[in-house]
This record gives sequence, C-alpha cells and structure tokens, in this order.
Amino acid sequence: MLELLAACGVRYLFGNPGTTELPLMDALVRQERVQYVLALQEIPAMAIADGYAQATGSPGVVNVHICCGLGNAMGMLYNAFREGTPLVVTAGQQDRRMAFEEPILWGDMVAAVRPWTKWAAEVTQVADLPSAVRRAIQTAVTPPAGPVFLSLPLDVQMAEAKLDLPPPQFPDPHIRPAAEAVRRAAAVLAEAENPGILVGSRICEAGAVDELVVVAERLGAPVMHEASTSHGRCSFPPTHPLYASPIPFWSPEVRERLAEFDVVLVAGMKLFQQYIYHPPRPIPEHVRLVQVDDSPWELGKNYPLEAAVWGHPKPALAELAAMLDAAMTPPQVHAARNRGARRAQTLRQERENLRWDAENQSKLRPVSPLSLMDRLARVLPDNVAVIEESPTTTDCYFERVGALKNTSGYFAQRGWALGWGLNCAIGVKLAWPDRPVLAILGDGSALYGIQGLWTAAHYRIPVTFVITNNLQYKILKECAGVLNLPDAQAGRFLGLDVVDPAIDYVGLARSFGVAARRITEPAELAEAVAASLLADAPQVIEVPIHAG
Repeated sequence: MLELLAACGVRYLFGNPGTTELPLMDALVRQERVQYVLALQEIPAMAIADGYAQATGSPGVVNVHICCGLGNAMGMLYNAFREGTPLVVTAGQQDRRMAFEEPILWGDMVAAVRPWTKWAAEVTQVADLPSAVRRAIQTAVTPPAGPVFLSLPLDVQMAEAKLDLPPPQFPDPHIRPAAEAVRRAAAVLAEAENPGILVGSRICEAGAVDELVVVAERLGAPVMHEASTSHGRCSFPPTHPLYASPIPFWSPEVRERLAEFDVVLVAGMKLFQQYIYHPPRPIPEHVRLVQVDDSPWELGKNYPLEAAVWGHPKPALAELAAMLDAAMTPPQVHAARNRGARRAQTLRQERENLRWDAENQSKLRPVSPLSLMDRLARVLPDNVAVIEESPTTTDCYFERVGALKNTSGYFAQRGWALGWGLNCAIGVKLAWPDRPVLAILGDGSALYGIQGLWTAAHYRIPVTFVITNNLQYKILKECAGVLNLPDAQAGRFLGLDVVDPAIDYVGLARSFGVAARRITEPAELAEAVAASLLADAPQVIEVPIHAG
C-alpha cells in the first residue's frame, strides 16, 4: 500500500494510530518515501490532510483508528464532503476471524461513512489492495472531487502476497462542454442589459480563474462570491475592478442585492447554500440564470435555467468567452465597457467607505473586528495564504478591500464542523513551505482542534495563528436574532458565553510547545503578525476583541 501511494506522488500520511493500525505503523518504520505526520486526535489529522489536499490539488491521505477514531473524525469528513476535497481516508478494522463475535471496537464503518463519501469499501483480501488503492485515489480526484474511504482489516494488513503495483493513469479532467450549450449561454448573456456573475470555489479549484476574468470583462459584469458561510476559496481576483463584495448571509438581503440584474451567470457554485430558512427565496423571479459546472447534479438543482453548461470550467469558460466575442454586437460591446467602468467606480467608493469605517473604530478597546482586520490587511505579503474560521470577525475583509493579492491562497469554512481552520492551516503550510500562512480563528473554533498545535510544534511548522477572542459564540447570538427568538431579542442567552472561567489561550498554546502572546493594541498586532509570518516556528497571538 505504501509503495503504491508513493508511486502516486503521496508525500505524507496524516493520522492518529490505534491497535488496528499497528501493522501499517510498523511498515512505515521501514520506508522513507511517505512521511507519517502524527496528530493527537482525529479532528486535527483529518483537517491537516484537508488543507494539504486543497492546497496541492492532489489527494490527502489520512489513517485513523477503527470506529471510535473514525467517529471523532466524522465532522471533518463532513467538511471535506461539503468542500469536495480529494481525501483518501483509511481506518483499520478488526481481524475478520473475530467479526462474528462482534469484538471490541468493531463496527460497520463503510455504512457509517457512505453518506459523506464518493465511494467507500472494505478490502476483504490482500490481492484486491492495489486495485482498491488505485480506485480510491482516482475516485477522489476525478471531478467533482471528494473524499473516499477504505476499511483495512487487521488480517488483510498482515497477509503476504506478490502483487502488481502500477500506479493509476488518471484521465484528463478537462472535458469540453457541448458546443450548443455554450452557444445558448453566450446568446443569453450577450442580450443581457445588466448581467452579474455568482462564483463558487470550484472555479479556483479547477484552475479557471483567468478564464472567468475574461468572461467578466467581456460582459462588464460584477463578480460576487458566495456568502462567508459557504465561500471557501477565492475564484476572482479581489484586485480586479469587476470584483464585487460577497453576497450577504440572509435570503432577503441576497434577493435585494440581485434585484438589479436581468441575467446572472453562476460558475462553479452550489445555488444556493443557505444557512437559516428566511423567506422569500434569494433569486428574484425576473432573473434569468445561466450555469456552468463540472457537476451535473448542481445544474438546475434548485432553480430553472436558461442555459446549462456541463463540463470542466476551464475549457467551458474559455469557449464561452470566444462565443461571446462572436455573439456580441458593437453596441453590446460598448455597453459592456460602460458597465465595467461604472462598476470600477462603485468598487473604489465602497473600499474607501470600508476603510473609513475601520478608521473610525480604531479607538475602540477591546479592538473591533473591523479595526483588527484593517490592521492585518496592511501587512499581508502578496503570496500569503489565509485560512479563516472566524466569520463574525473576518467578514471577507481582505478581499473586500483588495488586500488579498492572490486567488490561490484563500481558505475558509464550507462544512462548519469546527476545529478545521487551525489544522487546515498546518496542512496548507506543509503543501506550500515557501509561502507565509496566516490562520484567523474564533476562540470557539480554535478549541475544537486545539491539539493541532502540538503537531505544529513537533514538526516545527511555521504558521501564525491569530485567535480572536470575544468570549462567546457570537454567530449563534446573531442567528438567534434572525430567528426572532424572544429571549434573544431581549439580549438573554444560555450556553453561548465562554466565561467563568475565561480560557487562557496563551497558556494553552505554550503547554503544546507553541510560542504565544496576548496583544490588545492594533498597531502592535500588525507588527507582531508581520514578524511572525517571516519566522521559522509556529506562533499563537490571542487578541481580545469587542463583543459587539
């Protein structure tokens, strides 16, 4: 198994072992091509693999303990499923010669993971292991990508056989869409008087950002990411004049935002992923939809379409741009240029207003979320990778002010099993050792995966972790307000404050071997983060923030 993984280019095996994984751990001792990265619990192991896989685009391979360990990992498996991350998850299983007796730790793991995997199986004989590994890796990376699972019984792990171990030959995923579908999409978009574009993470993951830029410029259309509850990757350059702020959280505000458009192009996005039922529906009835995606399941899933383009986003958007060139009349081209110029002016004004708001809050203590993000935005290196798991603090600020200079280095939550961000950042840094990595984490989010700090310290993985501490689950208080709950309206909450005692994140980080400090002043924070991003060791910076 290890030989085959290495032949597929797998460099790391992330995990936390138990008795049913000991044969694999023993085999790891005798080889050097795959490095084992130990995490102290399954949440960090899975999320580190997730971050590594997202950053590299290649499969992250993770090994967890039998049922109890897999149970700990299920939240992170759910995240990977919602993200479409190519993970190969393995777990040891009890020796099948004891299975009829229902031994300790035994259970039907394949059935347990099936809802949140593309494929799941138990390897029942050693002769099938090479085919199982090849199938798992190919299934994980084939669009639409996603996690897979292999159960490895102890007796199979310890069996001996002569096996043929050629690595899989991956098919080229750049499947072109039907020409007539692209032609129909181009015709609808060319006729639009005020087009807009909604974009999701799969455009970044498909390497199709440049192609989307060309389409947006042809149309003079603003490009809006998903709301921060589901906006995982950055699929349009925040520095581009046609960048527009992400759509709001709640359906009525989304509906208001989209009301100005007559046609909306939806590219690589699940339409829509809402957080709380909040009628009316977010898409206004007059808006005509054109959708491009490599997942046929997403095309027209929730809303009827004027045109559906099924194919890999990179060739699909390139062909769409070419057909727009052929379809658009000179007056339509002129109108698109004028639209684009107006959007660029609007963007400049929005950014000036946002920075002005941040400046007006600069004297607040504890520091306000807006002021914190503004200070950090000033010290971001151009090649930074940012991992966000603190939505009520970050609010996509780096993108909204154009401080994020690259599209590849943005990672945010999509599944919302907490504990992901701290550990995702470790995996991203392993994937990109030459890029600075900044993780911005809510205090509640950090606690779910705090054991990952030990892995960062043990392997000396230099990530800067900023923990924004507002002593509460603020997003839940906001949601209670959206639901119009009576005591929430009166400001009374139960179980949503993390106080009495407050948690000492500096002491907690130091106990795992990570340098840590608490900073209360924005200017000092910016200076500390800038220095930490250049350092060769992990660091935690706790920042008390205004509860709001």
